[in-house]
Parts: sequence; C-alpha cells; structure tokens
Amino acid sequence: MMGDGTKAILGKPIQLADLIIKATDEAHNFRQECLDLKPKTERLAALLRQAARSDLYERPARRITDDTEQALEKTLSLVKKCRPHGLLRRVLTIIPAAAFKRASTSLDNSIADLSWLLRVSSTSHSDDDDDDIHLGLPPIAQNEPILFLIWEQIAALQTGASLGARADAAASLASLARDNDRYGKLIVEEDGIYPLLRLVKEGRIEGQENAARAIGLLARDPESVDRMVQAGVCSAFAKILKDAPMTVQATVAWAVAELAGNCPNSQDVFAQNNVVRLLVGHLAFETVQEHSKYTIPSKVNSIHSAVLANKDSKESNNAKPPRNADDSLENGNHGHVVARPTMAAKPSRSHNGSLSGVSIRGREFEDPATKNYMKAMAAKALSQLAKGNLAISKNITESKALLCFAFLLEKGTDEVRYNSAAALMEIAKVAEQDAELRRSAFKPTSPAAKAVVDQLLRIVRSEKPEHDDLLVPCIVTLGCLSRTFRATETRIIGPLVGFLDDREEVVLKEAAVALGKFACTENYLHQDHSKAIIKAGGAKHLIQQVYFGEQGVQMAALVLLCYIALHVPDSEELAQAEVLTVLEWASKQAFMVQDPKVEELLHESKGRLELYQSRGSRVLY
Repeated sequence: MMGDGTKAILGKPIQLADLIIKATDEAHNFRQECLDLKPKTERLAALLRQAARSDLYERPARRITDDTEQALEKTLSLVKKCRPHGLLRRVLTIIPAAAFKRASTSLDNSIADLSWLLRVSSTSHSDDDDDDIHLGLPPIAQNEPILFLIWEQIAALQTGASLGARADAAASLASLARDNDRYGKLIVEEDGIYPLLRLVKEGRIEGQENAARAIGLLARDPESVDRMVQAGVCSAFAKILKDAPMTVQATVAWAVAELAGNCPNSQDVFAQNNVVRLLVGHLAFETVQEHSKYTIPSKVNSIHSAVLANKDSKESNNAKPPRNADDSLENGNHGHVVARPTMAAKPSRSHNGSLSGVSIRGREFEDPATKNYMKAMAAKALSQLAKGNLAISKNITESKALLCFAFLLEKGTDEVRYNSAAALMEIAKVAEQDAELRRSAFKPTSPAAKAVVDQLLRIVRSEKPEHDDLLVPCIVTLGCLSRTFRATETRIIGPLVGFLDDREEVVLKEAAVALGKFACTENYLHQDHSKAIIKAGGAKHLIQQVYFGEQGVQMAALVLLCYIALHVPDSEELAQAEVLTVLEWASKQAFMVQDPKVEELLHESKGRLELYQSRGSRVLY
C-alpha cells in the first residue's frame, strides 16, 4: 500500500489545483472558459485531499499522481495567460480555442483516474456492490488496459472486504498468468506477491488454493521466483504443508514443483524450511508406517514380502534391526521403516499423530482422489527439488521415500507412478555423479533400493501399453545406477537391449544411452556387461541404428557399439556382424566425428578390432 513517500508527492498537485482555482477568479480574457474549468479543478482538489488521507495502492497511485500533476501544470499555464496584462502582452498572447477543450478533457480524465484509484483502494464496498465493482478501467488505462486490470485485482487482494472477494481476485490473477508470461511478470513487478502470500496464510480453502495456484503460475520466470523466495514463499508453503486442508496442500506441492523446477536457487531455501521432510511425510501417509520396533529384514525381495516380514517381526520379540535399514527423516528418531500396502485399507481413527512432522489429523477421511493427487504432487515436488541437488537427494534417500516410491510405482495411479518414476530418475542422476550417494542409497543389499529396482524392472519388462509413459524415466534410472549392479544381476541388460528395435525414438535413444553406461570404461564391470549386450543380440540392432536411425539415436548407438568393440574385440558375433566395417563407415561421416571424445573413442575401438579381425573379410562402403 501507499507509503509516506507516495503521499508526499500529492502535495504539489494539491497546490497546483489551489493556484488554478485562484487564477480562474482573476481571469480577464476567456473568462467564461476559465470559470468552466473551476468546478472541475475544485472536484479534483477534493479527490487529491481524499487520496492524501487514504491508504492507496502505491503502484497505480504514483502513475496517476504524475499524470494529474502534468494536467494541472498545463491548465495553470493556460489560465495564467488569461489574467489582465498590458495591451501589448494581450496582443502577443494567442490562445487557441481548442486549448480550453483539451484542458477540460485532461481534468475530466484525472478526476476519473483518481476516482478509480480511490475505489480500488477502498475497503468499504461489499461483495453485493456490483454497480461499484464494475466501474470499468480509468482513462489512463486506454494504452495499457491489462496493466490496470492487474492493478485492480491486486488492489482487491489487498483491500477486499471479504475473503471471497480476495479469492476471486487471486483466481483472476492466476488466469492472467496462465494466459501470458508477460502478464505474470507484470503481476510480480506490480507487487502482487505479498497479497497472494497473505491470502495463502489467512484465506479460506478456495482462496488459499487460488493464491497458491497463481504463485505457481508466476514461477515461469526465474527472476520472479527469486523475488517470491525473498518475500517468504518457502516458509509460507512449509506452514501449509504442515497443517492445512489436503486440497490446499496438494496445490502448494504443485507450486513448489513449479518454483523449484524453474529456479534451482530456490531448492536449498525450501529444504531449509523443512519442505522436503514434509513432502516425504505426505508421500508416506497410508503408504508406509514407521515404528521403532519394526524393521525391514535384509532378505526382503519385494514390497509384498516386506509386508510379510513386518508380520513376522511382530511375532518375534528378539528381532534386531539390520545395520543397513533406512532411518527416519525425523530429527532424533532412529526408528525404521516398514512398507505397508495401506493405500486402499481403512485407516484407524485413533491414529492422529504426526508422520515426519506432518499433521495427519482427519486426513484419513479425505476422498481417495484427493489423497492420490496429494501423493502425485508430493512426488512431483520432490523430483524438482532433487534435480541436480546432492544434499536434497541425500536427504530424500535417507528417509522412507525410496520405499514409498517403490510401493507407489506398483500400486499408485498413473500420475502418481509417473511422478514417482521422475523423482527416482532425478535422484539417480545425482547418484551417478556421486559415489558416496550411490553406495549409501543404492547398495545392492539395501531393501529399499532392491524394492526400487524390482519395480523399475517390472515396468521395463512389461509389454502393456499403459506403461509406455513410464519407460523413459525408468530406463534412465537404471542406466544411472549401472555401477551399483553386480555381475550376477542379469535381469537388466536383456530388456534394455529389446528397446533397441521397433520402439519410439526417445525410448530407443535412452535405452542406448543407458546401455552405454553399463558398457563404458568407467564401469568396473564393463566387460561383463558388454558380453551380456552381445549375448542379448544387441550388435545387430546397434548396427541398424548406426546406419539408419535418427541422428540422436545414431550417436548413442555408435558410442555403445564402440564401447562393446573396445572391451570385447575378440567376439565372434562382432566379427560376423562386420562391426569393424560399420565403424570405418562412421569415421567418414563428418557429423559423427564432430565431438572429439567420440572421434577418439571411435579411433581406439577400431584399432582394437583390427588386432582381432581379418582385414580380408571387410567390405568397404
């Protein structure tokens, strides 16, 4: 709202209006025209004094005050020319007849502008004052109507007489932000963030949802996100995620995903406000249950066996927790996590405690659609928070989240499964670059990691069409985790090789890239994996893609073929498939050797093959 500095600038326009009123009384020439300007100036002076006593919306107040001051200065200059002067001065002074008409119009416009400003800044109107609410835009808005529409909605957010009016204003701002990125930037620039955050904190359910949705839509611009973070959006969202109606929390979780996805700088601020912990709590609600006397035995092979193991652990008083069991995210709570397929189960009315800091009182009675949407948005938010962030990825994996993701991949709705797969993919990308995270979160003996891998394999080995949208994140995740698998793990290579033929381009490319991570030199088991790829029939598919695939697929297939040739140059299958001929052809294609690393790899793999394969058997293209 308007500060003391803005009110101070109203002093000069008020003085100008008083001078004009006095000058019209002293007018000698064009006296009637001057007297016609007097009542309009008096009306304008009264509005200016009313504005000085009011709490105005600062952004439009400054522009309207500046335009009003200019109009008054021109009017005063005109009226002064009409005062009595010497004969020579009167002869030399020429006043066009249209000048008074222009001055009158300028005063009318300023009166309308100030009336609009006072109206939108007023809290005295009610929701039933339709005639007052729909006054239309002021004359100053003719050149930029959207800006003034935004001002009107922000003013309604700030001074709305009811929460319902403020909720409607937030919905209008959300609609504007959705329609056009420029409108979103204007809303942020015109100080729309603070009243939206205030509504998130103080509004009813509809208002909170509308405000959170508007904030999420405003997050398309990274600079806007920075301003929202500085305004305190992270702490406000954390409070909602801790204790608010689930429909509001789901919208806030979606907004967190938008902010974190468009501005990575906000990730750590969200983490500092415990948003990661709160989101994991929502993910775990009715998915897993934590209790200090329960544990996950090291021989758990699936989500269902985890449930059976939980049953057994209740019957054994001497059961001891394994050394690798996941700890809870709760500070000071070293209890262990157990998977329980409780999403469809009837919840207990007596369970009103807190799961990972999230109040769950009454949430068991939410409808299933709301619960599913909450989990979907929590998983989406976690995927964006973990993206490229080691600390947050580690924080997530040290909680019960991996086990939740595994269970939701198996039992969740389509959106829940996809967002869970996306979150696992982002965490796996970070783990690929950090050996410590790989060892701690995805070691083969970890029950949670094993459950995740089992579900990823279930999806990539499935031929059902409904799983197609999940293939890419699952394939990428398996590739990123390639260095965590033992040589005895034989379930992965075959399904990935199967995607090298007769699949959509994006799936085919990601499968080739993932297999490349198994066969690359950095992978300790590269020779074992390369042999497994050959055994699964990968050579013929790769040759086909190197020759005839799309460019992105060609390069991924070429790199993989080079690694296989480099590590298993004595393979009879490679000799029969004439892989050396393929590599020589590729070395002559300019676009394939643009990358120095690919060119070096191609040269090295060709040299290895030449040591083991006969030159006489090659066919040159």
